[in-house]
Amino acid sequence: MSDAKALPATVAFRLGTLGAIFGDRLAGRIAAYDLKLKHAGLMTALEAGVAASQQDLAARMGVAPSLVVALADHLVALGAIERRRGPADRRRQVLTLTGHGRELLRKCAAAAREVDEEIAAPLAPAQRAALHEALGLIAEREGLPTA
Repeated sequence: MSDAKALPATVAFRLGTLGAIFGDRLAGRIAAYDLKLKHAGLMTALEAGVAASQQDLAARMGVAPSLVVALADHLVALGAIERRRGPADRRRQVLTLTGHGRELLRKCAAAAREVDEEIAAPLAPAQRAALHEALGLIAEREGLPTA
């Protein structure tokens, strides 16, 4: 197989390309709520656990603390999260999801399910289930949330 055909046949290339296409579609849908995918990721991280400091979230998400600060600034302005001083250490900023943030997260999940339907449209039910299971296993191995 020539290199021109070999690359598009790899799982990595296909996932990367399809991820970009469908990621852009999801980003377009949640832009209506003044959100980007990284905002939804931060809210998801907060929803998955207890209130967390900006430093803790940066470590959990594998991003620079300055990115979490910028994302949090925007989400605070939207009323989606609140910042509070840590009870044990007043220098720490602890973030919590608000009721409005939970509603925005529900809207993001609904938008993601719409994109899921577009992705899976050509698949039979058994193929959909197999794809979901396979991606879940890969996500779990990488330490990503699966449910």
